[in-house]
Amino acid sequence: MLLPATKIDLQRTQRNLLRLVAFYECIKGIFVLLIGLSALLLVHKDAWVIAESLLALLHISTDRHSAQLFLDFADRLTDARLWTAARLAFSYSVLHFAEAYGLWKQRTWAEWVAFLAGTLLLPLEIRGLLRGITVLRSAVFLGNLAIVFYMLFLLRAGRRHRGLRPLEPENLDRSGQ
Repeated sequence: MLLPATKIDLQRTQRNLLRLVAFYECIKGIFVLLIGLSALLLVHKDAWVIAESLLALLHISTDRHSAQLFLDFADRLTDARLWTAARLAFSYSVLHFAEAYGLWKQRTWAEWVAFLAGTLLLPLEIRGLLRGITVLRSAVFLGNLAIVFYMLFLLRAGRRHRGLRPLEPENLDRSGQ
């Protein structure tokens, strides 16, 4: 049996970890939202000219293979593709914001969403690592893996069914448990 202070500390730690994950999901939602807005800003614009200007601003030679791929991609952009990308980005950001809200409020459904979404992304992240290991790819993969395992831990523990509730003074009985 856990001592009252230990039980409260465990609840506080779980709440803080969930809020950390919620904050991370909110940041991802903001990032994807900005990508969607960027796609909308390119509608009715010449994306190739903008891409070429961006390369010049970053002092990247257009003779490089990666620069040519970037310019080819920009040349293939159409307004329809940009609208589709924006819709997908907005939908995906709504999912991240809903997940962040649910995790912040310690909702079991949000734990399931975080677990399933994280698990579905793992193969894509592994594929990215197979193309080349970078600090960013490694950090994203390890962070996502940690979130998936933490959500699995919470779901398997049946946190809600064991009586762990958000910290509220009225949730403590007379003995302090």
